[in-house]
Amino acid sequence: MRDLLLAPMLLWIVLRAFRQPWIGVLGWTWLSIMNPHQLSWQLSSLPVAAAIGGATLLGLLITKDRKDFSLGREQIVLMLFMAWMCITLPFSFLFEPSYDLWKRVIKIDLMVLVTLVVLYSRRHLMLFIWVNVLSIAFYGVKGGAFTIATGGSFRVWGPTSTYIEGNNEVALAIVMTIPLMRFLQMQMTGRWSRHAMSVAMALMAAAALGSHSRGALLAIAAMAVVMWWRGNNKLVMAVGMLVVGGALLSMMPAEWWARMNTIETYDQDASALGRINAWWMAWNLAKDNFFGGGFMVSNAAIFATYAPDPTAVHAAHSIYFMVLGEHGFIGLFLFLLLFCLAFGTAGKLRTQGRRQPETQWLSDLGAMLQVSFAGYAVGGAFLSLSYWDLPYNMMAMAVIGQRWMANKAWLKEVPEPLVVLPAWLSRRFKKKPDVALRT
Repeated sequence: MRDLLLAPMLLWIVLRAFRQPWIGVLGWTWLSIMNPHQLSWQLSSLPVAAAIGGATLLGLLITKDRKDFSLGREQIVLMLFMAWMCITLPFSFLFEPSYDLWKRVIKIDLMVLVTLVVLYSRRHLMLFIWVNVLSIAFYGVKGGAFTIATGGSFRVWGPTSTYIEGNNEVALAIVMTIPLMRFLQMQMTGRWSRHAMSVAMALMAAAALGSHSRGALLAIAAMAVVMWWRGNNKLVMAVGMLVVGGALLSMMPAEWWARMNTIETYDQDASALGRINAWWMAWNLAKDNFFGGGFMVSNAAIFATYAPDPTAVHAAHSIYFMVLGEHGFIGLFLFLLLFCLAFGTAGKLRTQGRRQPETQWLSDLGAMLQVSFAGYAVGGAFLSLSYWDLPYNMMAMAVIGQRWMANKAWLKEVPEPLVVLPAWLSRRFKKKPDVALRT
C-alpha cells in the first residue's frame, strides 16, 4: 500500500523537476531528510534520490526559470569545504569506505548549492521550511505520542538506514526543528492552527526526551535559553516553558533520570569516557596528518596508533572532533566558519527584518534560525551529524531570506498561493479567496 502511494508522488516530482527545478529541490529535501522510501517495501532498493537529483540538475540546465548564481560568503565557504574534502579523500586511511561516504556528502552539499540557485521567492522559502519541518515532525510527533503512552520507558529511534537512525541523532534533529515550527506558528493567523502547532511542538519535545539522549537534553536547555532571550513576552514564555518542561520531565521514569545524572559524573561513565578517548584520538591524528584520516577513522588500527586508550574504539559523537579527525584543522576551520557566517546572516535577518512590516517575517525567521543553530552547536558537541542535510538547509534558509530582503522583493512579487487549487475547485470558491493559503 505504501509503495502504491509513494510511487506516483515520486514519479510526479521527477517529471515536474524537469520543468520546474525548485519542485525537484523540495522533493529531494523531503526524500533526503524524511526518507519516506525507506518506509516502503520495494522503493527502498530503487535509486529514487538519484532520479530526483538528476532530473533537478537537468531541469536547472534546460529550463528558463529564474536562477540566481550570485555567490555569497556562505556559498563560497561551502564550496571551499567541498573542495577540501575532495583534496583529503586520496589521503584517507581507509579509502573504499571513505569514498562511499564522500559520494553521499558531496551529493548533499551539491544539492544545497542548487537550492541556493533555484529558490528565490517567499513562496519558495516558506515551502522549503515546511518540507524540512514536516519531514522531521513525522517522526517527532509520533515519537512524542509513543513516549507519553509508554511513560518514557522505551527509547525513541529514527528511521533505519539514515543519518538520524540512532536515538541521539534523531533527538538532535527533533530539537533543531522545534524553533522552525515556532517560526511557522508565528506566521499563522488561525487560532486552532496555532494551538495544533503548540501541541506538535510539545510532542516533539517529549520525543527528544524519550530518546534518552543526554546531548539532546543539553541542546534543549541551550535552545530554551536563547528562545526565551529572543522572545518579546519573557514572563509568559518563561512560565509556559516551565509548565511544559515540568510536565514532560515529571513523567520520565527512574532509568531516564539515572542516565541524565551521568552528565555530572561523566568520568565514571563508559560511554562518555569512550567519546573523550575518541576526541583525543582525533586531535592526535589531525596533529600528525595535515589532511586528516578520511571519512572513516573509527578503526582499531587507527585507535592503536593515536588514542590514549587503544582498546576503546569509539565513534567521536561530536560534529567538531568528527570533522577534525576526518579532514584536519583546515576542514574544521571551514566547517566552523560556514556555520558562524550562517548564524551571523540569521542575526542580520532578525535585526534588519524589523525595519518594515513586509520583512517582519524574516526577523522571526532569523531569530528562530539562531535558536536552531544554538541547539546544533551544543547538541552537536556530543553527536555525529556533521554532514547531515538539515543544518546546511538552515544555512540556505538564512541566505535566501537575506537575498530576498536585500533585493526588496516584496515590492516586485505578486502573492502566490501556496496550494494551487484545481480549476473546478477554484470556481467553486470564487467568492471565498481566503480558501487559498497565501504567503
